[in-house]
Amino acid sequence: MLIDSHCHLDFDSLAGDLDGVMARAAEAGVAGMVTISTRVENFSTYVALSERFANVWCSVGTHPHNAHEELHIASEDLIRLSAHPKCVAIGEAGLDYHYDNSPRDAQTEGFRRHIAAARATGLPLVIHSREADDDMARILEEETEQGAFPFVLHCFSSGADLARRGLALGGYVSFSGIVTFRNAEEIRAVAEFVPADRYLVETDAPYLAPVPHRGKPNEPAFVRHTAERLAEVRGMEFEALARESTANFARLFSKTGLA
Repeated sequence: MLIDSHCHLDFDSLAGDLDGVMARAAEAGVAGMVTISTRVENFSTYVALSERFANVWCSVGTHPHNAHEELHIASEDLIRLSAHPKCVAIGEAGLDYHYDNSPRDAQTEGFRRHIAAARATGLPLVIHSREADDDMARILEEETEQGAFPFVLHCFSSGADLARRGLALGGYVSFSGIVTFRNAEEIRAVAEFVPADRYLVETDAPYLAPVPHRGKPNEPAFVRHTAERLAEVRGMEFEALARESTANFARLFSKTGLA
């Protein structure tokens, strides 16, 4: 059994065929998934999705692209909303310097608010980091000095240094379909050294469809391809990786009750 630790079921290419998406996921051995928040103002949509399907959970948070639009959202708001029984994580939040859709100071301020909420609730913080390795590592280290908090570097596409510094703080690393891409040797090198109890698998659907589905909308069923490639990289049987990654998910996302 596999868990897709990060997808976006509310996005149009998935929302229009949810029954089909869920059926194909079950056929592929995907037993559950987390639909991830990108805007707190849409929290009711994520909750509705999680309530519709027993094996779907959600998060609450603001994607860094939208940080400047939700600076009115305080840590206390995130904490309050995260009390919903099906909300199992804070985020996704973080830093994205590739697109810079939101001013960097707004991204940083929003990110630190999400860290405070994760620290207060004990829920894992789902971190988006793109082309911001140095600032991301610095903020994580500064904030951990104020008190530890659980987190996962989702859809890992950064350098080995950020992975090592995140792991040193107790964080997890989640691998997406990128690990199947021909030019992703650096990501596969990271996948080789992440400890057995600190990695997850995800799709980030509808984005980043893995080989052999590149160019198509991604969906939770395709996390199997990522897991199969990750098993090859780590030199283990697929079934063993499925068990290990699912156990890791259950430990980090403990509110799901899968542990």
